[in-house]
This record gives sequence, structure tokens and C-alpha cells, in this order.
Amino acid sequence: MAKHSSGYDYVPDGSADAVCAKGDFVFAAAGLDHGHIFAQASGLISAGAACKLVWDPDRAKVDEFIKRFPETRAAASLDEILDDDEIALVANASVPADRFGMGARVLDAEKHFFVDKPPFTTLGQLDAARRLVRASGKKYMPYYSERIHNQAAEKANELVKSGAIGRVLQVLILAPHRLSKPARPAWFFDRERYGGILTDIGSHQFEQFLEFTGSREAHLNFARVGNMNNPDTPGLQDFGEASLATDTGASCYCRVDWFTPDGLPVWGDGRTFILGTEGYIEIRKYVDYSLPGNPSQMLYITDKDGTRKIDCREMKFPFFGNFILDILNGTENAMTQEHAFKAAELSMKAQVLAEEGLEHA
Repeated sequence: MAKHSSGYDYVPDGSADAVCAKGDFVFAAAGLDHGHIFAQASGLISAGAACKLVWDPDRAKVDEFIKRFPETRAAASLDEILDDDEIALVANASVPADRFGMGARVLDAEKHFFVDKPPFTTLGQLDAARRLVRASGKKYMPYYSERIHNQAAEKANELVKSGAIGRVLQVLILAPHRLSKPARPAWFFDRERYGGILTDIGSHQFEQFLEFTGSREAHLNFARVGNMNNPDTPGLQDFGEASLATDTGASCYCRVDWFTPDGLPVWGDGRTFILGTEGYIEIRKYVDYSLPGNPSQMLYITDKDGTRKIDCREMKFPFFGNFILDILNGTENAMTQEHAFKAAELSMKAQVLAEEGLEHA
């Protein structure tokens, strides 16, 4: 299994079924501050999309993108992308605080927006995005990679939706990440720029809460954030946790942190536990050190017939093809806009609740 020094440089395989002929769906990449842009582009290209143009103020980032995707051409400016009628969508991984500003320009240019998580850093940005989506009819879609670009998580979702474990009662998610402090840019340690740990990496978990429980709404019970062991970078929140109850009656809890030890062969031992009325699932997303070779993408399910392990590494990623078809056909099969926005809303509300707790501590 390949070793990944940090989550910052982790790019899942593309692995999706092409849903359109070459040239039928054209996109561009603009804003390359986070390495997730490579995974976003890879997922779209594997589903049949073509990346025509790329732009960033930093030419070195553009050159690295073209090195990975050589059919892409450097745009002279962002306006060149926005003015190109052939481009249907812009993929973006700017600094989190800047993502909404880019999204507003993209939607105003009558293009769809595929943005790295978190899609927003404030609730005000979310409110404005909801208005823009209604007015433009375009999609503002976050890249919630810990589910849509994870084979074991997608298999778990398939099992849950099939009723394999009955009605979901509880979802627990542990989401540690490797800090890799020397490799991080300055904005990573600036609370106003990255949005806080629950807004940022916590947004993945809130999306999974809604998806696995089949919920449209949830109530926050508790949230906490803090800088536990990095006093030299006081703006960094290295630990966060939250609990909530969904409108289906399920309870949910997540822990997010930057405490992956150096001895782990991957950037984080992400685990998800889904309890149902007729069984339960454990997802070992990135490493299963109980097995030879420490494979990733393993799932364990226990039901009335016993316990079995499912190796999910041959699964593909249906989100990207469905997303392209949603844009071409005006459907919402990959992820509804309200689901995407609700996950961001809950994560930011949890961030606010946690920071209110800090103020009163």
C-alpha cells in the first residue's frame, strides 16, 4: 500500500465509468491552493469530462496541474475561463475563505461550480450562495471526498440504502488527519482563512451523517474545538468534536483532529461505525492494520447471518458520472443541492456553537 505523508497530497484513484463522449462535457480548473483539486479533476475526467483550461495566480501551481493533466491548457486569466462558452463547470480549491467569492463569479458567468470542502467559511456566504443558485439555476457542489471519493464509504452507503442493516440508529465517525506542519501554507493556521476545524474537515462528517441516516435536518447537541498541542500556531484548531440528533431519530457523533502519529503508514485512520436495527457496519477507510499489507477500503458488516469482510478496492465512484449527467440533464442524482448545503450549514453551526463555548470557558 502506498504511503501518504499527509492528507494534503492524498489523491484517490479516478476510477469511474465514462458517461459521455469526449468533448461532450468540458470543464476548467481555477484556484489551486489545495491538492484536492487533482482528485476533483481526476474524478471528472475518469467519468468522461475534458479539462480545457486551468488558471491560478501562481504559475508553478498551473504547471504542476498541466503536468498531471497534459491535455489542459493554461488560461491567461480567470476571465478567459469565464468567457468561454464551451466550459460548463469550474472546479476550484482556493483558500477556503475565498471559495465563495470564486463561486459567485462562476455562477454569475452561467457556469456550474465544483468546489473543494469546505464550500464556505461563514453562514452569510451560504445564505448568499442559496440565493445565487435559485437565481442562476446552476449547481454549487462541494467535494465531500470522504464519502463520494472513498470506495468503502460508497459500498457502505449502498448497503445501508438496500436495508442490509435495517433502520440506522447511530453513526459514529473518527476522522484523524496528519498535520505535516512544515508542509502547510500560512493560511492553514489562520482561523478566518480556513474556517475552523468543524467547518473544514468536519463538513465531511456532517455530509455522511445526513446521507447514512437519510436525514434532511438535524439538531446540534454539543460541539467543542480547541488547540490542544500546538501553542506555536494559536490559530490552528487541532481537535474538534460534535454530536447531533437527526430528524429520523438517529444520533451522530464525530471527532476530527490533527493527531495522526508518524508511525501510521497513511495520513489518517478514518473509521465510521453505522448501527442499524438489524446489524452494523464498520468502515476502515484508509488502513486496516489487522490484515497483511495494511490495505485500505475495507468494510465489515455484521447481521443475523454473521460477520463478513468486504474488500471494496474494485469499486468505482458513481458520484462523478452522476454529477456530469445531472448538469447535462437537469437532474439531482449525484447529490441534491439542499443536501450539500445542509451539510455545510450544520458544520458551520457546530463551529459557532463550539466557539461560543470557548468564549464562556
